[in-house]
Amino acid sequence: MIRLKFFTIAKSCTLIYIFVHASMSTVKTLHNFSKDDFIVTAVEPWFKVKVQVIQDYLQAFLAETTGRVDEIVFVDFFAGSGFYALGHQKEIVPMPSLLGFRQDPPFSKIILREPEPEAAKALRVRVNKYYRGRNTVIFEEGVEDMIDKLRLYIPPSKKNYKVATLCLIDPFSINFQFSAIEKLADMGYSFLVPYTMMLNSRSDYRYYQKEKREELKCFIGPNESSVMAANNNTEFYKKLVRAHQHNMLSLGLSVSLSAHKLESKYMDMPMFYVGLFSKQVSAKTVARDVKESMEQQIELF
Repeated sequence: MIRLKFFTIAKSCTLIYIFVHASMSTVKTLHNFSKDDFIVTAVEPWFKVKVQVIQDYLQAFLAETTGRVDEIVFVDFFAGSGFYALGHQKEIVPMPSLLGFRQDPPFSKIILREPEPEAAKALRVRVNKYYRGRNTVIFEEGVEDMIDKLRLYIPPSKKNYKVATLCLIDPFSINFQFSAIEKLADMGYSFLVPYTMMLNSRSDYRYYQKEKREELKCFIGPNESSVMAANNNTEFYKKLVRAHQHNMLSLGLSVSLSAHKLESKYMDMPMFYVGLFSKQVSAKTVARDVKESMEQQIELF
């Protein structure tokens, strides 16, 4: 079941809000990868839905930019080891860092960041195994150093040479400062942000408002007061997403938001949101393409 409605959080911009209710069986089959002896990240089944949603956004972004620019770059700031594991490693699911290589038409360049040494080692081995020869770079630097590297590795758009860059920011936390997004936005980049974080009875809204207050303020950016006033997990999460979106709008980015069902033993959230923010493409158009892709997936079953 898919329901579509519209709401406005700024006078000059209407956001598209999609609620997708789909069982695991409606998710397209992801590419098969073989087990190895390197680190994997154990996750719950709903991560498979999340990976598929991200893949749909990557494909829609490529569809909107191919033919309009000379180079399309994918940057994953939290690339991980390359593999998720479901059910005691009975099923291997590729992380978006690997799925970025499987898009058609392809990204011309893929830049991955993974600061954890063991995960970065595994990522390098897997990229080399499955995608040897592709134009890719893997960094282990901090975010600020990574931004400086991007200035060297991604050419800026010029009159006769256009570049579109999509940054995936998916830390599964609030560990990404809004000031970094401001710098990347000034460089002309677009952003795909899955709003997923640990939120339950232990790490609840009060934990973020008190123990994680400064980190939360850095993640949201200006005008975080409404989030600090939330009185339960659901209210806190929705206000966090809304405040972050509002600040993205203030950067002059077009915005779309989609919501997806979340069934978890460890997270007190009925759904998770994914936001697309861009000056390079119409976020609303990309969201429409993602919605159509989801409808096609459901119709298959």
